[in-house]
Amino acid sequence: MYVFHDNELKKMKKVAIYGQSYSISAEKEIQILLEVLQENNISCFIEKQFYDLLREGNILENSYPTFSDFTDLNTSFDTFFTLGGDGTILRAVTYIRDLRIPILGINTGRLGFLATINKKNIQESVELILKGEFTIQERTLLSVKTSPKTEEFSELNFALNEVTIARKNTTSMIGVRTSLNKEYLTNYWADGLIVATPTGSTGYSLSCSGPVILPNSKSLVITPIAPHNLNARSMVISDETNIQLTIDSREKDFLISLDSRITSVTKNTEVFIEKAPFSIRSIIPNNQSFLQTLRSKLLWGEDTRNETNL
Repeated sequence: MYVFHDNELKKMKKVAIYGQSYSISAEKEIQILLEVLQENNISCFIEKQFYDLLREGNILENSYPTFSDFTDLNTSFDTFFTLGGDGTILRAVTYIRDLRIPILGINTGRLGFLATINKKNIQESVELILKGEFTIQERTLLSVKTSPKTEEFSELNFALNEVTIARKNTTSMIGVRTSLNKEYLTNYWADGLIVATPTGSTGYSLSCSGPVILPNSKSLVITPIAPHNLNARSMVISDETNIQLTIDSREKDFLISLDSRITSVTKNTEVFIEKAPFSIRSIIPNNQSFLQTLRSKLLWGEDTRNETNL
């Protein structure tokens, strides 16, 4: 984790804003964010499709410069704001890639483990950031290679949450032969297999009984999906581990997903997963923490036996 100092925040002059859609209930939040940034003379660039939606809804009073993809961004951007839920942040990662632009998610969606800024606290949180009262969390990504090569992953071959192997067009189990650093581990007979980062440990892996891992842990977790063998459990491994997967299936194809991006490949395809050579930098205002998020989202501490209100 990296801690910013006050004098470094004076550099915040240019930000990017991204959302996948907007609802009437989120109009106020969008306007609050823009007002706070404008009051501090910060230049705002809005993703083109999101900008067009806002213009069509008569949400914007002024015109703003736009960006359309990764090539329109560069390291001159100080912060990347997202408006939406966790899915919006996962999509935003495909714009940021290895530019190391810090990202801050404002939760106008539902659960929000990544987009942690409550829409009621937008002004307070942004002002804390402008004062330098925040930290940066480095979040690990996974990269994927396949043999033979998969065209869909030729450019966007990374995932912030998880890489998932899943059956296709069948209700039968598949076998996922798993090796770690070229040493055979086991063959998981299941509906599929999840390889998750610490960030993704609160996502799909958690719903399959995987453990919660702190974001700054140097770990990955392998979680089978509905395994046939009851002794097949999640396994936490070092994030320096190279993972090799081969598939045994009655069908000729299986599915690979990188976060929300999914493609079908033939069952003779080998999958190689390792830690990506770059990370995503997540902004955490001082009025937020991962443990607070766990208590809030998972309702930890919601017990009448607890004396304090957590």
